[in-house]
Amino acid sequence: MSMEDIFVEIKSGACVVYPTSTLPALGCIPNPKSLDRLYRIKERDFSKPVSIGVVDLQQASEIAEVPSDVYEIIRHFPSGSLTIILKSKTKLDDRLGGRNVALRVVSNPIAKKLLNEVGPLTATSANLSGFEPVKNCDEAAKILNSGPYSVLSLGGECGGGIPSTLIAWHTVCDVPSSPYIEVVREGKVSRKDVLNWWQKRI
Repeated sequence: MSMEDIFVEIKSGACVVYPTSTLPALGCIPNPKSLDRLYRIKERDFSKPVSIGVVDLQQASEIAEVPSDVYEIIRHFPSGSLTIILKSKTKLDDRLGGRNVALRVVSNPIAKKLLNEVGPLTATSANLSGFEPVKNCDEAAKILNSGPYSVLSLGGECGGGIPSTLIAWHTVCDVPSSPYIEVVREGKVSRKDVLNWWQKRI
């Protein structure tokens, strides 16, 4: 199947495994029907939200409120190393976080081409819930294809390693006395480095 055919299938609701700077991601357009399919493929608890991959912060701003300091931290740390929880512009499906949404600016060239073409996609790990992810997109898609739904693949070997660092931004932390950010999951960037950057900025 050509890349163009894959784009058409994704826009029609199919799920796709695509490469990131760490591990393969499982993507679908963020609408209820596609999310139903993705959660069944992953056998994921519907109460656990998934993140969204975007090509840049301009694309992110279509979904969420993006303060200027988010641009600063994205520029400061390695591309693709952070996922940031921001206030969504409108209430989203609860499986995307509802009033808050976790967004990751992708760095892999294949992922960038994909998201430029089809728009934001979910960026959850491409594995069955509770199982270790693999590094190869084709292999991950093959494993996920064992269920009732077919999963497409934009092939590629990922570098592996720890996932992106997940940060709740001050706009969602809701502390009136002083703005602060919370490192929800330490990953590619250490908690210490994130908080040091924040302390210097404020």
